Amino acid sequence: MVVNYATLKHPVGPSHIPLPERVAAELREAIRTRRIKPGTRLVEERLAQDLGVSRNPVREAIRSLAAEGLVTITARRGAVVAGVTQQEAREIVEVRALLEGHNARLAARRQDAGILRRIAAVLDQGNQAVAAGRYDALSDLNARFHQELACAGQNEALCELLLRLRERTAMFFAPTEPARQQAQWDEHAAVLRAILEGDENRAASLAADHVNRASIGIDDETT
Repeated sequence: MVVNYATLKHPVGPSHIPLPERVAAELREAIRTRRIKPGTRLVEERLAQDLGVSRNPVREAIRSLAAEGLVTITARRGAVVAGVTQQEAREIVEVRALLEGHNARLAARRQDAGILRRIAAVLDQGNQAVAAGRYDALSDLNARFHQELACAGQNEALCELLLRLRERTAMFFAPTEPARQQAQWDEHAAVLRAILEGDENRAASLAADHVNRASIGIDDETT
C-alpha cells in the first residue's frame, strides 16, 4: 500500500522549526490519526513532491519516525508504517498506565505553576471544542494536553518515555463518539484538579484509569 497523499496537508509551510522536524510532525500526525495506516509504504519522492520539500528532509523525518518505532525500514520494502499487534498494544498500555500514574503523582508533588497554567489553558480549549462540536480539533489538543502533562512531573527521562509510548499507541486513543469525547475531557479535568490540589494518590489513580479507559476496544483497532 502506498500513501494516499491527498490526506496530507500541502505544503509544509515556513517556520522557525527545522524542516525535517516539521515534515516528521506532519507524518507523525497522519500516522497517529490513521490517515496513513499501518503497512503503508512511505515513498520519499512522492512525499517530497506532495509536501513541497526536497527529499533530504523527508529522508531525515522518516529516520526520526523509525527511531520512535512508528516506521520500519527494510531493504526489501523501504520505509513502512509500523503496525502494532494486540499483544504489543496491551503491553504498551499497561506500561503507559503505570508511568502516567507516577508522572501525575510527581506533578502533584512538584507543582510547576507555569506548566500547570499551560495544561489548564489546553483543557479550556478542549472543553470549548467539545461544546462547539469541533471534534476535528481534539486530536491536536489531546496530544498537547498529554505533552504538557508529561512535562509536569519534571522528570526528563520519564517525560521522553511517556511521549514515545504515547506515539506508539496514539492511533488507538482517538474516540469518535461525542459522548466519549466529552468523557475524555472530563477525565482530563479530574486529573488536573487532583494535581492542583496536591493529592498525589488521587492524581496517580485518575491518570492511570484514564489510560486504561481510553484503551477500551483497542483489540478491534490493532493490526
